[in-house]
Amino acid sequence: MLTARDGELETIAGLDAGADDYVTKPFRLAVLLARVRAMLRRSAPSELTAADVRVDESSRRAWRGERELDLSPKEFDLLALLVREAGNALARERIMDVVWDVNWFGSTKTLDMHMSWLRRKLGDPPLISTVRRIGFRFERR
Repeated sequence: MLTARDGELETIAGLDAGADDYVTKPFRLAVLLARVRAMLRRSAPSELTAADVRVDESSRRAWRGERELDLSPKEFDLLALLVREAGNALARERIMDVVWDVNWFGSTKTLDMHMSWLRRKLGDPPLISTVRRIGFRFERR
């Protein structure tokens, strides 16, 4: 909550009403941004799961069952995106924008190669499906 009311009772009322934080004016922009970043860290789960795959984004580690996967940085980013969106068909363009860059001018064959390597590292049964004319889907199973 961002407000000019700086009294103790107003602060208590704001927090009791559901505010996660209470910032009064005047405030420093750097402090406000730091508080927003802290709230985002608390709200974002660092571990993602789908099927028998776990991805810990904060430590950049991933497992299939009990086996830790040895992934390159791009393979990790690709797997994290797929697991986060498990069950959804992801367009090739979206994957390229998120994992590589919106300004990527290379071939999408890069995506095909990374997907092939990732599938091989994940092993059987396969968890990544190709969605014709769209992109890929990580199966929830």
